[in-house]
Amino acid sequence: MNAVLVAIVVMVGLSLARVHVVLSLIIGAMIGGLLAGLPIADTLNAFQEGLKNGAQIALSYAILGVFAMAIAHSGAPKLLADGMISHLNNAGASQAVKWMLFAIIFVMAIFSQNLIPIHIAFILLIVPPLLLLLNRLQTDRRLVACIITFGLVNTYMFIPYGFGDIFLNQIILKNVSDAGMDTTGASIMQIMAIPALGMLLGLLTAIFVSYRKPRVYQDIQPQSANDAPKTHNKSSRYRAVIALVAIIIAFMTHLYTDSLLIGSIAGFAVFMASGVVRWHEADGVFNDGIKMMAMIGFIMISAQGFAEVMKATGQIDVLVTGVMEVFGDHKGFAALVMLLIGLVVTLGIGSSFSTVPILAAIYVPLCLALGFSMPATVALIATAGVLGDAGSPASDSTLGPTMGLNIDGQHDHIKDTVIPTFIHYNIPLIIFGWIAAMVL
Repeated sequence: MNAVLVAIVVMVGLSLARVHVVLSLIIGAMIGGLLAGLPIADTLNAFQEGLKNGAQIALSYAILGVFAMAIAHSGAPKLLADGMISHLNNAGASQAVKWMLFAIIFVMAIFSQNLIPIHIAFILLIVPPLLLLLNRLQTDRRLVACIITFGLVNTYMFIPYGFGDIFLNQIILKNVSDAGMDTTGASIMQIMAIPALGMLLGLLTAIFVSYRKPRVYQDIQPQSANDAPKTHNKSSRYRAVIALVAIIIAFMTHLYTDSLLIGSIAGFAVFMASGVVRWHEADGVFNDGIKMMAMIGFIMISAQGFAEVMKATGQIDVLVTGVMEVFGDHKGFAALVMLLIGLVVTLGIGSSFSTVPILAAIYVPLCLALGFSMPATVALIATAGVLGDAGSPASDSTLGPTMGLNIDGQHDHIKDTVIPTFIHYNIPLIIFGWIAAMVL
């Protein structure tokens, strides 16, 4: 039995059994390393080496959380939520208000990947204040999780800007080129249009079929003040304008430095300089921002350790080449198997950004040998990397929605986020990714 496959099955199985994701990743990594014949010391060393790689990611997430908390402190999200609630009180629990809520959450999810690159930090700013509103509308939170995850994932896999620029240009095209295939003149949006369409159909299925029926939740306030982002007691247009200016400054700084970390610090500096975050409040806001993202940071660090152990086993190559020996002469079967392997690997690692470098060096020579075109190869590798980001217990694309929707303890991570997003996005991605590999 392949050690990588066993490790991922153990990790996912433990997560489904409600073992904490961090502990599941550690146990899965240890079992995978031992099954591959690595001594315990070498397995631990590989895991710790991965933790080092994850430290930079965790720091970036923490500073993004700080910037997001400063936005919350400005009162701008509260102003938005109060306006929505006021509109609901005037209009009643109407379908128009419900669709307006969906549109706001959807647009914020998209903008968080490019225009306002704070990634999942926006969820804890926007979603908790709107939960009572969603409860009154009897909105199924599984649908909200699907909307958020679509905005997070589909944006970076289709739009080459912000996080999409990192994934599509700096990771996908670079790794495909480094593996020996010429990507000159590649139109990445045209290449990824078919897989992106698959995700869109999955979202429409969730909206109009799977979760269209009302679902009742109790109106429960968070038990602890630490359970939700703290906002300033006063909401004003001045503070909202400063929040907008800070977002623009962070965006422009990110463009100039190509660093989300520096952009977030610049945005936080605007809040400090304007007095929206006062000097004596800075430590509290900073600490609250780090706390807000702490769990996700630990999971992402652990996922990097897991990924490093999987690489150290040397059995990712064995898994891929072994399957290709069975289906290597059949182009359609080979494409399907490559997509499924990408799904399995990303489910374990929890990051499509980390999966692509692992797969590209193996897949590109195979695609060349099987006669796949450059666009087909790019679509195949990109889709194989994206598969599992939605639906992985360790992915920020599922952890983020859960943190916002479970602020009152009524939204289960596995049953209400992981399984719904897995079904509605991974299945159409496999189908449409396979179509793209066959027709491009």
